[in-house]
Amino acid sequence: MLALEVDCHLFQGCGFEESAPGVHSFFFKPIATVGGIEFTKPMLLAVLGTALIIAFFWAAFSKPKIVPGKMQMVAEVLYDFVRKGIAREIMGKKGEPWVPLLVSLFFFVWMMNLWALIPLAQFPVSSVIAYPAALAVLVWAIYMTVTFKTNGFVGGIRNLCVPSGLPKPIYFILTPIEFFSSIFVRPFTLAVRLFANMFAGHMLILIFTIATWYMLGTVLGTVYASASFVLTLVITVFEMFIQALQAYVFTVLTATYLSQALEEAH
Repeated sequence: MLALEVDCHLFQGCGFEESAPGVHSFFFKPIATVGGIEFTKPMLLAVLGTALIIAFFWAAFSKPKIVPGKMQMVAEVLYDFVRKGIAREIMGKKGEPWVPLLVSLFFFVWMMNLWALIPLAQFPVSSVIAYPAALAVLVWAIYMTVTFKTNGFVGGIRNLCVPSGLPKPIYFILTPIEFFSSIFVRPFTLAVRLFANMFAGHMLILIFTIATWYMLGTVLGTVYASASFVLTLVITVFEMFIQALQAYVFTVLTATYLSQALEEAH
């Protein structure tokens, strides 16, 4: 992933500048060019992740059985986790038509995050801002469409900007805030929350992994390297939790926005 000097160690007079992780660790040279489109490592992982998700659910549900096999059982558990734990919990019965979207979002985001821990890949696709931003724009576009389709233009504006049941003078302050929040803040925070968590987690793993190698070479350095290696393992385990959590949060927020969009303005 990073070009390390083979003989570069802290207590042997070697500088760390060439090996230190930074923003450059998130930029990749094109692997191939197809139809004028240059494919980089994150693009390839995103396409491969999509294919793996489709293949898994297709294999599990293409020929469903009354008594499910192991793959179908696992797929049903995962599907019901999103259907019952997110869609039905947040949106109620109105959430049933939106289950396919929520399931797709959850597993796509989770798969993009999981690439960070898979050998040879070892890079979370969602640590590149373009991917969370694209998903956030998609969610925002669906949110806006459903809002105005359900309530009409005037009702949609009221749904977005005018909460019901408040004293009228408050609306002079609250309406602009709600408008700015619904139109700009929500898609921005939806994208940045996912991106920032994956970016920071990957950077920490890089730092402690490289530090483990960099501090080897002497007895004292090996002690430091051992501590760094332990921290790498701890952070990696914690990152596994964060990866699933961020997929869950992204999907929950999407369901929350859709639930609000489906409410009739008063």
